[in-house]
Amino acid sequence: MIDTLRRAGFKDENVLEAMQKVPRHYFLEKAFEEWAYQNVAFPIGAAQTISQPLTVAIQTSLLEVRPGQKVLEVGTGSGYQACILATLGAKVYTIERQSALFGKTDTLLREIGFGMIRTFLGDGYAGLPRFAPFDHILVTAGATAFPAQLAEQLAVGGHLVIPIGEGDTQMMWRYTRATDGTFTGEQFGRFKFVPFLKGTE
Repeated sequence: MIDTLRRAGFKDENVLEAMQKVPRHYFLEKAFEEWAYQNVAFPIGAAQTISQPLTVAIQTSLLEVRPGQKVLEVGTGSGYQACILATLGAKVYTIERQSALFGKTDTLLREIGFGMIRTFLGDGYAGLPRFAPFDHILVTAGATAFPAQLAEQLAVGGHLVIPIGEGDTQMMWRYTRATDGTFTGEQFGRFKFVPFLKGTE
């Protein structure tokens, strides 16, 4: 898998090293285990997916995580992305809106040695204001607009990485918060994500 990412042009060795340390097959149904290390997305239940490894690598790299930083992940899903962030040394807070998926992933993370990741069932659009500010925020679902309430929980100098767009694909954005509280956005290509929805189920 790592060689595949390198051949695709991905060059962030810190992220590749972290991905090498986290076995992806832990996060897939047994029916998909033999394909776990291909650059493919897979269903994980509750109409959600585990993103393809290249997407995980790119989003992680855009955050520019340093050890000890607080990172809020919106969309826990299988827990794979959260584990990559934790392996990079981040203090990870992650929110999932699907209660069944939340319970399954929360148990899995503890079983595989990632109990340090703080998991929450809740509305990702609301974020976790009681733990803010966060050094970085990562959204792993496709939004239709800039999430202002969530962005207010980002520290000055921090990055918000989020796919935004209408339809089947979204543009990957990285917003950086300036000292005056404003946000500067950069685009990094088109990707395909499940929708970023409000509320919990």
